[in-house]
Order: sequence, then structure tokens, then C-alpha cells
Amino acid sequence: MNFPSDRFKKQIDFIIEIDKIKHIFRKTRLFDGSRFENDAEHAWHFALLALVLQEYANDAIDVHKVITMALIHDIVEIDAGDVIAYDTEQRLLAEEKERKAAERIFGILPDEQRDEFKKIWNEFEERKTPEARFAAALDRFEPILQNYMTNFSTWKEHDITHSMLMKTNQHIADGSEILWQTVERMFSEALDSNAITE
Repeated sequence: MNFPSDRFKKQIDFIIEIDKIKHIFRKTRLFDGSRFENDAEHAWHFALLALVLQEYANDAIDVHKVITMALIHDIVEIDAGDVIAYDTEQRLLAEEKERKAAERIFGILPDEQRDEFKKIWNEFEERKTPEARFAAALDRFEPILQNYMTNFSTWKEHDITHSMLMKTNQHIADGSEILWQTVERMFSEALDSNAITE
């Protein structure tokens, strides 16, 4: 195919490459429990959570930036794969793979878009800005809500404990105290119903 410019070709190449994210399946199920969610569905749901729940961010945020973070944060899993958040050893191993994936995949884009996407992806990973803290809160809130809606299915399957949930997800409070209070109630319900142990 003849493209009107090299820039346009790079952008289309990127769009074609990231279609692969639809084949990366996560460890959480859809709300109806029928199947596992893929990364593209997670990114879409995360972006809509940002749009709908932005008023619950602890600080004033640029919601456009949060939505951008939502849409690009898991693109690296095309190369690195998905690792459950509670497997701390595998998460550490995945970090280097994800950095390399960010270089390769965002590197398909024209230079200034490559640099902008990498900058936003790194900002999300570092969780230092109000947008990154709120995005990180939403990124964890979505699978927690999925587990709640599916009778704690993934937590049961992977023997996730209450202490693991608290330790891995406490950063939610940095982005949204209201989301954290809601999540703590979900964790308590799971514990009270014996779906998880202490």
C-alpha cells in the first residue's frame, strides 16, 4: 500500500501492532463471569472509569491524560504478557520486559509521538503525579470490582489473602480515598464470607 507520508505509515504500523493487545488475556473475569477479560477490554473499561469517576480523585487532574494512560499502560504486555498483581516475584521480573517492550512498541511511532507515549507511560509507572496516582487507583479498582462481581473468583483460584490484597492495593488511597474506602469494604466482605483468608 502507498501511504501519503512516512509518518502516516508509522502510525498505521503502530495501530496494526497494538491490535495484538486483544489477544492478551488477564487473570480476571468479566462481571458476568463468562470468560477472562483481555487487555483491550481492560483499557477501555479503565478509560471509562476515569471519565465517570474523575470527581473522586484526591487532587485536581487532567482527565485526558488519565484516559491516555488507561489506553496505553498495558500495551507493553503484547511482549511482556500479563502477570497477576499479587505475584511480587514475577512482577519484578516483568518490569524489565515491560521497559524493553515500551521501547520497541512505542518506537514504531513517529519520534515525537514515541517520546510523548513513553513519557506518559513512564509517568503512569512512577505514580508521582496526581494523574498517575489516580490512574493507578483505577487500574487496580477495575479488577477488584470484577472479583467482587464474580464472587471473588480470581482471589479464590490463586489463594489471594486479605493481607496480600491490602499490601498490593494500598496505593489506591494515594489516588482516591473514596475508592480505597470502597475497596476496603469489598476486602472485608470477602474475608467475612470466607472467600479469602487473613
